[in-house]
Amino acid sequence: MPQQPRAVVIGGGIAGLAAAAALHRTGRQVTVLERAPSLEPVGAAISLSPNALRALDVLGIGDEIRGLAAWQGDGGLRTPSGRWLTRTNAAAAAERFGGPLVLLHRGTLIDRLAALLPPGAVRTNADASLADPGDDRRPARVTTPDGALEADLVVAADGIHSTVRQALFPAHPGPRYAGFTTWRLVIPVPGAAFASHETWGRGRLWGTHPLKDGRVYAYAAATAPAGRRAADDEKAELLRLFGDWHDPIPAVLAAARPEDVLRHDVHHIAEPPPAYHRGRVALLGDAAHAMPPNLGQGGNQALEDAVVLAHHADDLAAYTAARLPRTTAIARQAVRAARLNLMRSRAGIAMRDTAIAALSRIRPDLLLRSFEGIADWQPPYPAVRAGTGER
Repeated sequence: MPQQPRAVVIGGGIAGLAAAAALHRTGRQVTVLERAPSLEPVGAAISLSPNALRALDVLGIGDEIRGLAAWQGDGGLRTPSGRWLTRTNAAAAAERFGGPLVLLHRGTLIDRLAALLPPGAVRTNADASLADPGDDRRPARVTTPDGALEADLVVAADGIHSTVRQALFPAHPGPRYAGFTTWRLVIPVPGAAFASHETWGRGRLWGTHPLKDGRVYAYAAATAPAGRRAADDEKAELLRLFGDWHDPIPAVLAAARPEDVLRHDVHHIAEPPPAYHRGRVALLGDAAHAMPPNLGQGGNQALEDAVVLAHHADDLAAYTAARLPRTTAIARQAVRAARLNLMRSRAGIAMRDTAIAALSRIRPDLLLRSFEGIADWQPPYPAVRAGTGER
């Protein structure tokens, strides 16, 4: 009886767990090595567009995630005074792209992906390093404090500061500061009733969205020097920056505690690596193509990566060919979106807002058009029918 091919995944976030689940479905023995003591995610909520949900359909949990998530789309873009620049419609988005845009807590997605793996597949407190990328004649080798593992395939899902990417491509410049910082929080807001919105100010933006469990997901961004932090606490910083913006932003800030607020500077991979593979090792998710969050596609592209990698696990050059051009284009689009969102010139902002308002009267689907070529992606093989395990 032939030996079952083995895959080792370095990183137990969304990207790594999705890749492990996809590879497990193709008959590989999978081991996930996560250096943290648990799979508890660092972060808040994640927006999943139809392309990511189709990837989850391949894994057999797309409908479950749709049922757990809040549908997005009824809302739009506002100014700090509260004026609507353009409105969006959830039904129109779902019709245009063949499915909804949804929002759920990252922890929920992590739990559902981990449940797709066999018992013992995930090892926490496992700080892994790539010792040998392998080639056509020898397996790849990964070292851990508990010993070395050999594998037919190693998946590097170890994030934006990937040590595996650095080992594969030592001349690559690595991530670059994007010029802005972000805050995120998920909290209950008593009495809150509002439409989802994103609001653009001068070098600042804020978004507020309801979750299905009744809590509110809010995020903010502002241009700032790298590494700067509030002298007191990050809630106080948010109050200084956004406290006089339109409702429901003051109510969200009033309900937040300082410990509810997460802050992270944004870095991205401005120059893609020469390939997403070398030897028997494949880069995936932020390790391959970390991008600014302004299109909400970082995790979505990682889910696409996972199912495409499983499809091309025996031909990693085909994986690179399928993923590098697409993710590079989307990452560059996210950089352009960040520049537009966080513009600082008063004259430029006035022109931007006037143009958006005028164009949206002519084309009500203005915001949706930015997702063309992204949200309509189709996986390379069909979905798994819920409850059957069959395609």
